[in-house]
Amino acid sequence: MLTITNVNKTYTLGTPVLQNINLTIAEGEIVCLLGPSGCGKTTLLRIVAGLEAPDSGQLTLAGRDLRQMPVHQRNFGLMFQEFALFPHRTVAENVAFGLRMAGQNRNQIRPRVQEMLTLVNLAGYDHRSIFALSGGERQRVALARSLAPNPRLLMLDEPLGSLDRALREELMVELRTILKAVGVTALYVTHDQQEAFAVADRLVVMHQGQIEQIGSPPVIYDTPASAFVARFLGFQNLLPLGQANQPPALAMLLRQVQAVLPTLVINQPGNAQLLLRPDAVRTLGAGATSSIDDDVLVVRGTLLTLLFRGSFYQVTVELGEEGTVLQLRFDVPTFVINAAMKGNAADLQSGQPIWLHLDPAALAVIT
Repeated sequence: MLTITNVNKTYTLGTPVLQNINLTIAEGEIVCLLGPSGCGKTTLLRIVAGLEAPDSGQLTLAGRDLRQMPVHQRNFGLMFQEFALFPHRTVAENVAFGLRMAGQNRNQIRPRVQEMLTLVNLAGYDHRSIFALSGGERQRVALARSLAPNPRLLMLDEPLGSLDRALREELMVELRTILKAVGVTALYVTHDQQEAFAVADRLVVMHQGQIEQIGSPPVIYDTPASAFVARFLGFQNLLPLGQANQPPALAMLLRQVQAVLPTLVINQPGNAQLLLRPDAVRTLGAGATSSIDDDVLVVRGTLLTLLFRGSFYQVTVELGEEGTVLQLRFDVPTFVINAAMKGNAADLQSGQPIWLHLDPAALAVIT
């Protein structure tokens, strides 16, 4: 439906904001632009919306040159973090605004407003003031208003950014369900990877005005294409493979990895790195000895920290002797800790030996 080809944008200071952006979006697809602040994702959204012009490149909508199409004829919807609801209008009047601007009459508007309010679980809220709504309800009104004119493309810029974490967790799932129920094509901007995973069909990870990786959420998570993508997703266990004089702890760990995964190419020059995802731990044990399975990477280290995070513990382990240590951090499910310690997680103390049984499928080489 939408094709973006070799789009570039530079502002007055001379620093490129977008560099050779190439992206296609299919009908009915939810594509999420994901990246840190300043990576260019909102600029790209504004270019698609027609609020800014690219320095070069091409944008086509169903084969038509988007730059030759006036903004008001594109039938695009926009939803922002601030919601931008009209405080002097009721819920129904806010939802009806785009329909009124399109010239629809009252008999057309009324059933469409009711349909949208039902869709976002706000049936019966017609005459309520915006001030009588919670943050989550205002977000639903803004979504209903954006969807009411039946846009060809809905663009959402950090739509959940102003909500607290618990409400965001609830609404990110609901948001995807609504977008899929309507079948609208959506371009979604966020810096929150969990939000992107929950909402998107495909992710476009951006960094310094360039696209680092495009793929489905499971593919991005399982096989990040670069060290930046891995670190942005919160993966901290990135170990250099091309280091000439590897510390003993790293060399020993790589030998263990090679024994368990003989097909994994770990003797790579340059900037190649070994990734151990934080969810790699299958089981663990505390003490001087541990059983070893042939199909599991077993790492022995010293426990540094054990932080309770609700459904999991964040475990930091140190490998090797003093001066040549290697630190690894994992998110270990609470039930794994409880099973290992027979429900007494407090018995795990900093400084004691610990064995981690790692799933080989949670290891990858990033080149």
